[in-house]
Amino acid sequence: MNVLLLSPGYPADMPEFTRGLAETGARVFGVGDSPTGGLPPLVQKCLDEYIQVRSLWDEDAVIASLRERLRGRSLDRIECLWEPGIMLAARLREAFGVPGLDRRQAERFRDKERMKQALDRAGIRTPRHVAAQTVAAVWEAAERIGFPVIIKPIDGAGSADTYRVRDTDELKSVIPRLRHVPTVSVEEFVDGEEFTFDTITVNGRIAYYNIAWYRPRPLVARSNEWISPQVISLKNLDQPDLQGGVKMGLDVIRTLEFDTGFTHMAWYRKADGEVVF
Repeated sequence: MNVLLLSPGYPADMPEFTRGLAETGARVFGVGDSPTGGLPPLVQKCLDEYIQVRSLWDEDAVIASLRERLRGRSLDRIECLWEPGIMLAARLREAFGVPGLDRRQAERFRDKERMKQALDRAGIRTPRHVAAQTVAAVWEAAERIGFPVIIKPIDGAGSADTYRVRDTDELKSVIPRLRHVPTVSVEEFVDGEEFTFDTITVNGRIAYYNIAWYRPRPLVARSNEWISPQVISLKNLDQPDLQGGVKMGLDVIRTLEFDTGFTHMAWYRKADGEVVF
């Protein structure tokens, strides 16, 4: 099997995925904009070939470079486990005729507003949310939803550029920090414990799933550098107070039409037992 892996050396956990593919017998081709000599030694050891491009975000140039370098060879899978590269991976699949998420499907994973709209239509509980592209729209959304609110990019990764805003004074101070973000999501703040639902999904069927418990919530940990956060992988996934989150996770995978690969999502459990995506 020939697998093209986007950004095989970054983020920090990517070398292990590169190693895992190679150890299962796949021929792993990497593409990225880091110099070959800058790749972690494990990645250099496990790649069959590395294609360096000027910029990984110049999609047309990446496609042209790959067509030239991989001429005469076919690809079975194109994978990206780094959220900013989801749309590039989808476009590459279409360009090379490789199965997997297409651009329409990938857009719903990358654009969190479209994702939540799809989940809303399926009856899955999400925080009340509004996409905003102007300062006036942010103010209007915050007033409509009610403080406190969460403001974050619609296509962010992790908790970068994510803020909990408790009142109008805080909103005044946060808005200037987000001027570089074209579109933000203004969301209801959900007060509860935060968990993950992580899967390995094959042909639309969840072959394995895991739940981890964030202590404290990532936004709290990121906002307080003195905190040493914990991520606890739970052993007993059959306990009753997790079943709402498990059902939600299964419903999300089905609703978003995810086919094959790794998924990660977060969910909240409120004090009254309600679960929220």
